[in-house]
Amino acid sequence: MKFLDQTKIYVRSGNGGAGAVSFRREKFIEYGGPDGGDGGRGGDVWIESADGLNTLIDYRYQQHFKAATGGHGMGRSRHGADGESITLKVPTGTQVLEEDKETVIADLDKPGMRILIAKGGNGGFGNEYFKSSTNRAPYHANPGQEGEERTLWLRLKLIADAGLVGLPNAGKSTFLRAVSSATPKVADYPFTTLHPHLGVVTVSDSTRFIMADLPGLIEGAAEGTGLGTRFLGHVERCVALVHLIDATGESATEAYRTVRHEIEAYGEGLAEKPEIVALNKIDALTPAEANRKRAALSRAIGKEVRLVSGVSGAGVRDLVNDIAAMLRARHDEEVQAEDESSSTGEWTP
Repeated sequence: MKFLDQTKIYVRSGNGGAGAVSFRREKFIEYGGPDGGDGGRGGDVWIESADGLNTLIDYRYQQHFKAATGGHGMGRSRHGADGESITLKVPTGTQVLEEDKETVIADLDKPGMRILIAKGGNGGFGNEYFKSSTNRAPYHANPGQEGEERTLWLRLKLIADAGLVGLPNAGKSTFLRAVSSATPKVADYPFTTLHPHLGVVTVSDSTRFIMADLPGLIEGAAEGTGLGTRFLGHVERCVALVHLIDATGESATEAYRTVRHEIEAYGEGLAEKPEIVALNKIDALTPAEANRKRAALSRAIGKEVRLVSGVSGAGVRDLVNDIAAMLRARHDEEVQAEDESSSTGEWTP
């Protein structure tokens, strides 16, 4: 299945049905009277986040969506049927934006969220509605109200607990293969990952978390260089970052600072997310070289550095346990903050 995280769609809600002009023609009723019914309401267009979806590819080949028009009113005070509404199913984490691609209409960051994006037109009144003591035989009725027509952008930001970041060819895809059943492409050249991959990492029978393998970042990514900000947006949804650095590279410190600079330049709170730093590909180094590089990097950035190898599996399980512990601590902090905010709130009946 192809991955698509951005697409343009056109939606139109249904028009309201027209009201009817009709008069009663019944035996023994001398003067009759107006009996034109009202038109039905046009169908709405809804958008709903659904579990089990992780791409917008369905909207690559069908981009126009129109709800049904309401039925017209008829004689004998019969009202038209309401037009059928339509619901667009999208992955959780999808944002709905205006045509300018900047104004966010809705952010469907939880499963089951349902948002109205185009309201159907109201049905017109039939001539029965206009009868009065001074107008016994109205000969007019209202047409149905026009539906709404909109051009929208859908932008998917994958929801994951931990996101793998780093320069191209840092071994992120290999690491994801080692800790989950995901099968991202692996090759010995940069930019083998062209779109994010998700994998479920099992720590124990009761502990699992979702990890995202994100395409490599290069200098200037925050301004659109390389794959640019399109995939930095996916990092926004991650609770924590796992920064992998190629231990066989020329300068691990420079590699870390390059990626870190792009994360800080992008903004959106990415720099404040918890981060675990790990030197990858230590299977290509001697233990002494790996420890020396770890010590140098740790001194330069002021953070603890792990040693891992996605190929040999060295240090992988320990790193997974550290990620799970960090996610658990972050979750506990959020729960505690919610409890404190609810306890300090004013009581209302």
